[in-house]
Order: sequence, then structure tokens, then C-alpha cells
Amino acid sequence: MTSRGRVTMPIEQGMDDQLPHILQRIGADAVRNSDGTWLPEITSQLGVKVYETYFPARGNQEFALANLDARPHFYLMSERVTAPAEGPLAVSVMNGYYALQIEPDLGDVQRWWEVIDRTTGEVVPVDGWSVAGEGTDTVVTIAQPAAFHVYTVSFLAWQVWDSTQMYNYTTNNWQDDPTRVREIGYDARHPAAWEFMTTSLRRWCEERPEVDVVRFTTFFYHFTLVFNDLGKEKFVDWFGYSASVSPRAMDAFEAEYGYRLRAEDFVDQGYYNNAFQVPSKAFSDWIDFQNRFVCARVKDLVDIVHEYGKEALMFLGDNWMGTEPYGEQFATTGVDGVVGSVGSAATCRMISDIPSVRYTEGRFLPYFFPDVFTEGGDPLGEANVSWLQSRRAIARKPLERIGYGGYLSLAVKFPEFMDRITQIADEFRSIHEVGEGRLPQSSSIRVGILNCWGAMRSWQTHMVAHALWYKQIYSYLGVLESLAGLPFDLKFVSFDDVRGGALDGLDVVLNVGAAGTAFSGGDNWLDSDVLVAVRGFVARGGGLIGVGEPTAVQSEGAFFQLSDVLGVDKELGFSQSTDRYPVESREHFITEDLPGALNVGEGAGDIFATGDATQILRLQDGSVELAAHQQGEGRGVYLAGLPYSHENSRLLHRAIYWAAGREADFGAQWVPSHPGVEVAVFPEAGKGFVMNNLMEAVSTRLAGRTTGLEGEGEVRKLDLDLEPMESRWIDLA
Repeated sequence: MTSRGRVTMPIEQGMDDQLPHILQRIGADAVRNSDGTWLPEITSQLGVKVYETYFPARGNQEFALANLDARPHFYLMSERVTAPAEGPLAVSVMNGYYALQIEPDLGDVQRWWEVIDRTTGEVVPVDGWSVAGEGTDTVVTIAQPAAFHVYTVSFLAWQVWDSTQMYNYTTNNWQDDPTRVREIGYDARHPAAWEFMTTSLRRWCEERPEVDVVRFTTFFYHFTLVFNDLGKEKFVDWFGYSASVSPRAMDAFEAEYGYRLRAEDFVDQGYYNNAFQVPSKAFSDWIDFQNRFVCARVKDLVDIVHEYGKEALMFLGDNWMGTEPYGEQFATTGVDGVVGSVGSAATCRMISDIPSVRYTEGRFLPYFFPDVFTEGGDPLGEANVSWLQSRRAIARKPLERIGYGGYLSLAVKFPEFMDRITQIADEFRSIHEVGEGRLPQSSSIRVGILNCWGAMRSWQTHMVAHALWYKQIYSYLGVLESLAGLPFDLKFVSFDDVRGGALDGLDVVLNVGAAGTAFSGGDNWLDSDVLVAVRGFVARGGGLIGVGEPTAVQSEGAFFQLSDVLGVDKELGFSQSTDRYPVESREHFITEDLPGALNVGEGAGDIFATGDATQILRLQDGSVELAAHQQGEGRGVYLAGLPYSHENSRLLHRAIYWAAGREADFGAQWVPSHPGVEVAVFPEAGKGFVMNNLMEAVSTRLAGRTTGLEGEGEVRKLDLDLEPMESRWIDLA
């Protein structure tokens, strides 16, 4: 029988007769509208909580058109153009950009624009270039360029069309609807725009007494999303701040911080300070500066919402820049809850672990849009994948609520899909009801992820566009995806944290990523204080697990600066004259559930053992893929990569126990014999939540202590046969 609550469903006009039955069937206790839809008149009669989307920084075209100087900005870079043998060089700055989205800001170009010789890195003096034309015809002419040097122009541009509304407009073919306009946004730093935002919100709240929750989608500054001249995505960075700029903001920054920002501080050679870049001081200062401004203004809006007796819910997406949910300022906003799109276990934990809010909500896939809910689409298959990815994370740290978005009128045309999301809703509620609202038990092993971002970007490493798959990072993102469902309390620490003694509170540290990136650490590994701190941590019994190119920077004859701890290093071509005789060892605690080959994804290539003390657990074409190494009282583990799979998740589970020197405890913590099955233990309820993460039936054996994951108590064994995707509650006593 369907239970009720904890589920939000999208509704729309024209479905009055169907809505009561649909909501009762799914057990939904809240409804919402989606971008481009409106709540029907019957909404107040449905007996459920009502969410309505609200866009502080867009939605009123009349105001936007009357205040074009309030439009938000981008900082963008032109194509790289090579100078001829002689004569001036003309650079068309809009080449490759979408004219309907972007327009060069031809205000004080000599102050806000920058021309750089990319061959030397030198800035071309402002009297050495000029600007002519406008719009798509805007051209910068460099009077005397150096022959055959490469030049770029970094330019400030207006955001002519809101990025998210543009995506929704094109995805849903709104160009055929005369009521749809290409919406222009407005900047919260503009005095007229801010006055309009606050007065509009008050009026909106007054006009909607039936609305219980204001679903801010989101606030002011969009993540960096720029389209090319074909209307396709050109550059997307879910963490990017390049669309949060304006002359007014940069003047305020200079007044507060005492130094002037350059265009290059945002363009960053064309990398736009993406999260893989080790953050510069200027960019770190900018994030802090915008965080304080945005969160202060968010608080003003939230206070208005609360005055009208409504809740404020923030969507973690779209215009979320400046509202870092793990940042120090976010708690000051007073936001009641956060909702976000769940695309994986890691993104689920990114939402559910957010501190300082009363509730978190996950919006599940697929979104009810015509790109999926159409002939040839597979909404049922996508729903199953989404649930299996996220369920293991929800079992570890439950979201308070789940929901869906889009056009319900499309979804009801797929009855099997509607049946399935009803089952998912019941299964989700059972985690709260049977688990008695408590968290499952975690191992006492304290695990940390070390990178340049630390706690501010918890659960957000190795992501480009939220949960999308990228060739160069899936081997690293798999580490986070695995950890999202494993029984460990995870802490994200920065190199500054290490310098401050943060390792004392950990048992195992992971350093994961490609050399030079913020996630591996770059030049932080040239700091002797950092190296000494980690070496001392391991010598005293700690564990270090490195994946890919950990601790990597070429210096003093080593590429992995902690090769002495990890027991491996990478051949860069400098030491090929040294003979090596690798010997693979097949038997080890870490690989007991991995009898065959190891999938390391892209791998790191040309990894060699530094000595005979290194146990090579997997070797491929002469390159070490997995190794274990004793160092002092502690241990090091190396993996060339770890794409997410059930087998790799189990491998990491074992590697953490071995690195912590706790492998003797592993066999009595309710670990299923089949890697495709996981268990969350709720000792207060005396139950375990068993999950078959496969779309096929499996048999498995469980063994665990009746008192929970660790400690004293009888070891009990259970044999289970599980249906495809089945979850089951079992008694542990």
C-alpha cells in the first residue's frame, strides 16, 4: 500500500481531473510548477503543500528592456589569432559566439578589455589597439603586432539572453509559441534592479497566498554557460564565476581589497578559472567577495518570504554562483531548504550533506521534457538508472524529500514509468520510516579527500557540468561515486588545512587527480611543510591512497613527491636508462573480491615501482595499475584510476581498510559477498537495508556482528536471493 509524504510532483494547467488520483497514487504531499508552466486553479484544493518557482533575476521583460544597463555580464576571450608578417592584426571578438546570447559591452573598453600577446604573455598597451564596429561586427585592431605572435582579446560582454531560459526555449521548441520571449536577466548589484527585485518579491508573495514554498531558481549569477555561433554549448563550467562580473562589482572589489582586477583574472588564458585550475589569489578573493555580497542579498529576499509565512527553497543550479552551499556564508542566508538535480550518487550526497538547512530535496531524472518522453525515448530505463545510482547514497545520508520536474502531461503518457516512480517513492519513504529517521552506522575509520578546494567544494570534485561523463575525469570521479555509498564519514580538506594540522583528525587520506590540477594539488606538493605533514601522518600509522597522478609535480628527481610513501612513481622519459624488473603479486586483501582484470579507465601510464618493498597487485603492459606499500607504521596504496563500478567500489572499500591497518575488522561488518549488493546498517532499529544495485537477480551471503558494523558481538551469516534492483529490510538481531 502506498504511503504518503516526502515527494514533490510537477503539475500544470489542463490536468484538473487527473491530478488528485496521480498525487494520491504516488503519495505526493507537495506540488510545483516548472519553468514555462503555471499552477492550475485547482491547486489550492489538492490538500498538499504548494511550491512555485521564482526567478529573482529574470522574468519581467518590460523591466529588462527599460533597463538594459542592468543586464548581467560575461568576461569572454576571443579566438587565438596569429599576426601576419607585417601590418596590423584585426580580431573579430564575436567569432564563434552566439549573437542572440552575447553582445560586446562597448563602454569603457580601455579599462575593462585586455589584449594579450599569448606568445610572450605580455599585455598590449591600450594605445596599441582600437575597437570599431558593434555587435557581431565588433573588431579589435592591433596596430603593430609582433610578426607571427598569437594574440587574444579579453572582452566584457552583455548577457543578452538568460542561459537557462535559452536552453529551455530551444529544447522545448518555444520558438513556435508567440507567447514565449527570449528573457533578459538583470544584475542584483544594479540599484534599480535590486529595488525591482525586492518590491516584485513582496508583490508576488501578496498575490499568492496559496503558495507555501518559494522555490528560488536560483538567485543572481548563472554558472558559466556560453553558446557557440550555432547555438550549441561552447563552454560550460558548473562552478564558473565568469558570469558574475560587472564594472560596478569590480570597482567595489578594488575599494575593499585594495587592488584592481584584470580581465585576465577571469578569462585565465581561456580556462575561465574552471574548478580543475589551482585557484589563484585573485579568483579566491573574488569568490569570497561575491559570496558575501550574494548571501547578504539572499538573506534580504529570504526575510521577505518569511514575513509572508512562506518557506524559502533554493535550487542548487542555474544562477547559483555566490551561494556556495558549503561556504562559510551560506548559513547566514536563512534558506529553509535546498533542492538539486540528482544525476549520480555523488551529486546526491552533494545535496543531502549540505549543512545549515532544515531539509534537502533531490530532483530525480528523467526531467519530464520532450527530449526523453517521446517515441523512441526510454523514460523507464532512465528512471531505473537514476534510482540505482542515487539509492546507495540516500541509504548513507538520506535526502529529506525527492521529486520530479517538467511536464506531467508528458509523463502520464508512459504508464510503466508512472508505476515505477510510485514504487521508487515508496522505497524512498521506507528508508526514513524503517530507519527511524537516523543515519546508518559508519566505520570508525576517518577518511579525508585532500585537494585545493577543501570543504567549500565537498562532493564536487572532478565535475564539469554537474554529473555529466567526461573522458578525462571518469577515472577520478569514480572515487567520489564509490565513496558516496560506502560506510565512511568523509571530510574534504585543503592544503591550508593540512598546514594547520587537519591530518590529526583522520586515519586515511585520498589524493585523487591529474598532475597540475586543483584536485591533485599542483605546486602545493613543493611545500616541504605539506610533505613533512603527510609523511609524518603515515609514519605514525595513517594511510595514503593516491589515484592517477597524486602528489605530482616534477622536482628533485621525482614526479610523485610522495613516491616514497606510495611505492610508485611515473616515468616521464627522464629515467628510461634505469632498468626495472616488476613482479606482480596476485594475492592481497585489497583484491580478494577482484579475481580478474582491474578497470582503471584512462589510467596514468608508465607507472613503476620504486623498490622491492612495493607490492604490485595489478600490472598491465609493464605499468603498475595497483600497488600497496608499507611505510613506517602506516601504509600507501596506489591506483592508476578508478571508474565507478560495483567491483571498483568494493576494491576501494577494501583499500581504505587496508590503508588504515584495519583489514581484520572487515569480515564482520555486513559486507555482502557479491560486490553488486550493498547494505546500510541501522543499529538503533536493529535492521539492515540490503540493496541489489544490479538489473539482474543475484544471490549473496552477508556476514556481520549483531551489534553493528564493528566491535564485539556474535557474527551472523545470512544467505539472500534478490530480484533485479530489489531492496529489502532484514533483521540484524
